[in-house]
Amino acid sequence: MSVHEDFYFMKNKLLGIARIMSILCVFTAGCRIGQEPFQKNLEYDDEGEPFVENTNDKDFSELTTPGSMEKAYEYKNFFLPGLCGTNQPYVGDCMAYYEDGTYYIYYLKDGGDSYNHSVFLTKTTDFVTYEEVEGPVLEADKAGGQDAWIGTGSVVKIGDEYLFFYTGHGSHPTCEYAETIKVARGTSPTEFEKDETFEIIPPDELGQKNDFRDPQAYYDEETGNIVLTVTASKDNVARILKYTLSSDLKEVTYDGVIFDDPTKEFWNLECSDTFKIGDKYYITYSAQDDTLWYAVSDTPYGPYENAARIDGKLFYAAKHVEGPDGMYMVAWARRSDSPSDIMGVTAWAGNLIVMKICQNEDGSLYLAPVDKIVEQYKDRRKPLMAQDDVNITAGSRYYYEEYFNCYESFMLTGKFTYSGNGSFGLAFDYNGNSDNYKMISIDTRTQLLDLNFNEGTTDITSTSVSLKEGETYSFTYIQEGSVGVFYIDGQASLTVRLYGVSGKSIRLFAEDCTVDYTDLREYTR
Repeated sequence: MSVHEDFYFMKNKLLGIARIMSILCVFTAGCRIGQEPFQKNLEYDDEGEPFVENTNDKDFSELTTPGSMEKAYEYKNFFLPGLCGTNQPYVGDCMAYYEDGTYYIYYLKDGGDSYNHSVFLTKTTDFVTYEEVEGPVLEADKAGGQDAWIGTGSVVKIGDEYLFFYTGHGSHPTCEYAETIKVARGTSPTEFEKDETFEIIPPDELGQKNDFRDPQAYYDEETGNIVLTVTASKDNVARILKYTLSSDLKEVTYDGVIFDDPTKEFWNLECSDTFKIGDKYYITYSAQDDTLWYAVSDTPYGPYENAARIDGKLFYAAKHVEGPDGMYMVAWARRSDSPSDIMGVTAWAGNLIVMKICQNEDGSLYLAPVDKIVEQYKDRRKPLMAQDDVNITAGSRYYYEEYFNCYESFMLTGKFTYSGNGSFGLAFDYNGNSDNYKMISIDTRTQLLDLNFNEGTTDITSTSVSLKEGETYSFTYIQEGSVGVFYIDGQASLTVRLYGVSGKSIRLFAEDCTVDYTDLREYTR
């Protein structure tokens, strides 16, 4: 073979190889010739788990304010209603109902096209993707009167009829009662018509006509009756009442008080709910301007004992819903009126947030992430340090190690073991100044899982934990947009709101202790 023939033989051979590689690219990467061949570039750690470089990460470099970041987020796990013009509405108190594979989540909509907290609806099958239903399902009365504002309620189905019990909050000066219990009827879970003939007023024994709200209905198939719990107050103590209603709503029997606020500190136990897990009966409520609480009983509707908090102040108005995959708490994640506020997170309404209810052997409860949400996060991301384990020994000053990136949506997992009486956790960069770091902190002195701003000087919220030196604990942290939840697996959760931290690094930190962080991972979807 001549040199000339050899050249063309090699040229044709190389062209053939190139064509084969192009075809393989189409079938394995889904690309077309002439396009970028890979969206994700892979490297591997020492254990063979691939790192993924995702070229679709949102660029926050030009978004220099917390407000501009918030407007850029595309919430998926933590649902927000769509914009009304330039106005962002929010999710208030939630009322969830399950039927035939669909979770119907009714909520008091704050702002936008909602008149006086009218009830709107979003639907989901997995708590990952949501379908927002247009228009109100139940609208406050624009003429005023007893329905001038809509308050929390619940949906129950009897035969082919759906009953939506709700709070009618009157604003007209001629209303004798500030709040009464009303009902709307429907032939589907998406359309209801108010029944003006039905109303429950506060019993005389309460001695007040102002606080009487949040009906939670349950249909008892054995008796054919409806059990209704209502939150109210008596003698300036928050209480939960019980009613029994006939299925045709013609008979209403007041059964009395089933629960008193054991702390005597709260004037209202909002959004009360009851359910059974195993052989234990639970009552839950959100103490006004505080947290979600629960108490336990061996019999339906009490007596209840061992009242305890779940999560912190940013997970509010939670009520349960049960589906084939388990039982969930549906709530809203509190927000700030201004994303630039670094002193508190106190505004009413926010993002929809759902967590799984789990029971310990002793009957205590804790919250865990929804399985379908966790399953989204498959792409492991390369950390800022070339190691999976980090040891920090710190004195009285905070010591930091940059480790993770704060993407628009991500999940962190790992383990920790500590010694000493101090604090450790995750620090989020807010404006490049360590004095303004926002911190998720495990404080071994107080046995609290905390959210604090301004490098630990501004307390936002906390929840109790039970940790011991030398023992190893696993954690999971999921964040989307400015909403996050930190889980100490099998023990506690803390919902957080972190404005202005996206596109920056996340630091591991310690103070007055030694902590070993191991098996650290970060995933995006």
